[in-house]
Amino acid sequence: MIRMIAIILGFQLVGEVASRALGLPLPGPVLGLVLLALACILHPALAEAIRPTASGLLSHLSLFFVPAGVGIVAHWDLLRVQGLGLAVAIMGSTALALAAGAWAFSVVARLTGTEDRQALKDQGRE
Repeated sequence: MIRMIAIILGFQLVGEVASRALGLPLPGPVLGLVLLALACILHPALAEAIRPTASGLLSHLSLFFVPAGVGIVAHWDLLRVQGLGLAVAIMGSTALALAAGAWAFSVVARLTGTEDRQALKDQGRE
């Protein structure tokens, strides 16, 4: 298990180093995750080897939010002053993201003809 955690963290480290060295606008952990996914596609044995460890980490994912909670408590005064603006920004960006996702889905459905087939299924014609 420790070996598998080291492999996962190694990919994160490689992603972080590559992101900083190349000046990429992509966070290092994201780049590391992409590299890990590619490695798992190219070497299915790797995917099977890290699956139990990855599942264990995912089942305890809530523990990774503890540092964020500590950060909120540590900056409570700033949050009290800027909290309304942050709340509006978070709710607004969430609404825009949902609207953009729905719009993209409808465009793709229209382009692929999926929208029409679903209407026919609903009417019992297909």
